[in-house]
Amino acid sequence: MSTTAENKENNRRNFLRSALLLGASASLATSGVLVSRLSKKTGDPQGEGTIVKIPDPQTLRIDDNSDVLLRMQQDLRRALAKPMEQRKWIMVIDTRKCVGCHACTVSCMAENKLPPGVVYRPVVSEELGKYPNVQFRFFPRPCMQCESPSCTVVCPVKATWKRPDGVVAIDYDKCIGCRYCVTACPYGARTSDFGEYYTDKTPEKQPYELLPNHEYGKLWNRQEGSPKGNARKCTFCLHRLNEGLLPQCVTTCIGRATYFGDANDEDSLVTELAKLPNQVKLLEEKGTKPNVIYLI
Repeated sequence: MSTTAENKENNRRNFLRSALLLGASASLATSGVLVSRLSKKTGDPQGEGTIVKIPDPQTLRIDDNSDVLLRMQQDLRRALAKPMEQRKWIMVIDTRKCVGCHACTVSCMAENKLPPGVVYRPVVSEELGKYPNVQFRFFPRPCMQCESPSCTVVCPVKATWKRPDGVVAIDYDKCIGCRYCVTACPYGARTSDFGEYYTDKTPEKQPYELLPNHEYGKLWNRQEGSPKGNARKCTFCLHRLNEGLLPQCVTTCIGRATYFGDANDEDSLVTELAKLPNQVKLLEEKGTKPNVIYLI
């Protein structure tokens, strides 16, 4: 077999291995064991099913050929084993890998059941160069989860605050929809839920629009009130983190351009990336100290 053919075969095997292991960790995030029923095609002579145990991702050997999602999953489990006060969630986005596909935007909207006009993670494009030598650079823009957020100090009812793990949260039951925080955010990372539905002015609303979302680990039904009328923003998918899963935008990034983890863990991938010389933060002159870092 030629070297090129061997490399292709190794890449194929690594991809299949990563897909299997990621499927296992996503299926049972807290147990680390996958119980699977195998058919006759996979070697079960009776076709009755065989119990297969997949190792906990925490014990897997991660090397340079492994999918970065595997390492981030390990980092996440290690972080969740610590008290909240000892974690600091950060996100690193490599603009050199982002292709502007908007998969993160769409998957975020689906994961959080976002209504019209509410987008947690838009992708901003920047044009560089002059014709005919022109190129685009893309900047996905989640909430910056600032160290010194300007949105929290202007809230008249203290409905938004900074959690010990670094995530800026909103209490939908307290929020009065004044939108002071929307105006105060220099990144435009907050939007307002005006209670609209995609199927307004049609014969009936579709079932997918009536499903509750799971933000902050609680079921919210817009038909009954909150978060309709409230300010809304990216939460780093806290409801997924609580289940041992990475944020939805991280897992759906086709270019593996988005990284997530605990900045207080010196062994985590995001800590390594945050130290690179080509890292920047948006609008640092505002003094907000954002916890989303861009590699350019």
